Amino acid sequence: MADESEARKIMTKPLPQILDEIEESIKLANDAAKNARAAALEANKAGERAFNEATRVANERIDGVEKIAQSALQLAELLKLALVNGITAVDKKLTEETSAKDKAAKQ
Repeated sequence: MADESEARKIMTKPLPQILDEIEESIKLANDAAKNARAAALEANKAGERAFNEATRVANERIDGVEKIAQSALQLAELLKLALVNGITAVDKKLTEETSAKDKAAKQ
């Protein structure tokens, strides 16, 4: 029964009033769409700013890591040279001592 009374209520509204309500609904929907578009554009801009800032910070960190890696590589090269020099010196000393012992044993 409620459906019948509702149907009668709709049928009793004048057509100009119904059209006005439809037009008002369209305007409200259009305004909501404009607001949504503006919010989406602002969110997009904020996202771009955040991306750019994150990229900048990441690049700074990468540069720092590259400098540390270069320093570590240089230190490794120095250590390698020091070890080679040390091994060469020890080998030379052992060779000299062995030669001296060999000479002493032959006499």
